[in-house]
Amino acid sequence: MTGALRSYVDGVWRDGVRTVVRTDPAHPSTVVAEVSLADAVLASAAVLAARKAFASWRATPAPARGEILRRAADLMEHQVENIGRDLTREEGKTIGEAIGETRRAVAILRYYAGQTLEPDGETYPSATPDFLLYTKREALGVVVAITPWNFPIAIPAWKIAPALAYGNAVVWKPAELVPLTAVHFVQALIEAGLPEGVLNLVLGSSADVGNVLVTHPDVDAITFTGSNAVGRAVQRAAIPLGKKVQLELGGKNPAVVLADADLDHAAEQVARGAFLSAGQKCTATSRVIVERSAVAGLSERLAERARSWKVGDPLAPDTIVGPLVSDERLKSVLSYIEVAKADGGRLVAGGGRLDGEGHFVRPTIFTDVPAASRASREEIFGPVALVVPAESGAEALAIANDTPFGLVASLFTRDLGRALAFARDMRAGVVKINQETAGLELQLPFGGTKDSSSGSREQGKAAREFFTEWKTIYLGPPG
Repeated sequence: MTGALRSYVDGVWRDGVRTVVRTDPAHPSTVVAEVSLADAVLASAAVLAARKAFASWRATPAPARGEILRRAADLMEHQVENIGRDLTREEGKTIGEAIGETRRAVAILRYYAGQTLEPDGETYPSATPDFLLYTKREALGVVVAITPWNFPIAIPAWKIAPALAYGNAVVWKPAELVPLTAVHFVQALIEAGLPEGVLNLVLGSSADVGNVLVTHPDVDAITFTGSNAVGRAVQRAAIPLGKKVQLELGGKNPAVVLADADLDHAAEQVARGAFLSAGQKCTATSRVIVERSAVAGLSERLAERARSWKVGDPLAPDTIVGPLVSDERLKSVLSYIEVAKADGGRLVAGGGRLDGEGHFVRPTIFTDVPAASRASREEIFGPVALVVPAESGAEALAIANDTPFGLVASLFTRDLGRALAFARDMRAGVVKINQETAGLELQLPFGGTKDSSSGSREQGKAAREFFTEWKTIYLGPPG
């Protein structure tokens, strides 16, 4: 596609009402793409197109729907390096991470292609002779997918692929910062043979198109990943209208390191969880809660990694930490570094931006951060790790649970009993033992507790629970 990126509605690439530019986070003077932004009228047209296409798509045999997803995966696989490069240029994660994310999207498409061959209901014995009782899972209708910028192809894949596999029509509003990756994803599905209107792409600002997508009477469900403030606003607007809503929100994810842990392994895993993708993951490690006797040893090992890992051009193969996605995010992370200092944290690595252009922040570590401080409780979303001391494993667990969030938590220990107790008592949707908090496998349910989620789960077979609804059928003899 040449010229400005456009929305895709009812099988046609459609112009918006105004054009903006998107720039490279590593080189902000470099324009990556021009984007023609949709307005509410075009967003409404996208919903109507999805509604029109839904009946025939729902009636398409599930294996045929799966075959389209499989072809899209094959097409995307042949473009992995090209898509990964564009992802890096518009979002900023390193080229290795970007290609890895694109490969994950390919795998997700293939997984849900396979799910279209799985049973979609059950049979039950009847108390009445000659009656057949059975159930089916059926598509909801029109699903709006609102996705974030930090995983611009993997998160859309794990929402859109199951929605389509189970027979829904989709209207997708990606984050405004990552339109180029979105266009790549849609083009693969178009080339794979997805019928017109089944997937509609709306490139627009939340202010211009968000309300109409969330409140439109022809929308049956909304799946959202993003900030708590926006997610709860979506929920307040949609729930009274009878729409099904799925929210995946923020986290303040703890890594608990007990005194018996392998500190070299723990430091490597914590650093990966805190600093890869410049800390811009809802699953990133933000709090490192350490038994007092291990604080010095772990902090030293973390600081070594923070100082030695290369920060710079994300297209360079030896770069480990790329830029933050925008100047707005840069200012926010730098402000939280000042908050951590004011809260009494002791800076042991990083603490500032790189000289020169680009939205770069050095991997930053604070020790002795009070557990109740603002920096310890609010999501920072940057390469900042806060080491919080604890006097015992029990206190470490209490600190880990003392947060409004409950997305992911990890524990580092050699003691199986303590590991199992942590998995039982930690209030989080995902618990990992001796692993970084970030990093997921696509076949497992994913989601949080407390203020990290609306309670439903994404990925794996669990996705069917949101994107379908039960129907119960009683089949009796004619007379």
